[in-house]
Amino acid sequence: MSIIVKPIITEKMTAAGEKLNRYGFIVDQEANKVEIKNAVEKMYGVSVEAVNTQNYSGKIKTRNTTRGVAIGRVNRNKKAIVTLKKGETIDFYSSI
Repeated sequence: MSIIVKPIITEKMTAAGEKLNRYGFIVDQEANKVEIKNAVEKMYGVSVEAVNTQNYSGKIKTRNTTRGVAIGRVNRNKKAIVTLKKGETIDFYSSI
């Protein structure tokens, strides 16, 4: 089971990484803060100072089509915002 599903690479998270040394990840629903911290430290070789988590519920989406109303659901996920110690960074683009 992989704890880190994927990093969040958006304009807002990139700015937070440059200014506040914080990086975002989509993580497994069942992962706790200690497991997330250990996974980030092992995968990227950095020291983690703090971990904040956010649970997002799957929202119901509807749209009108020619055959009637189509109803669907967006998947739920869990985000982790990881704060690194001063002087350390994660480079997501190094393997491209």
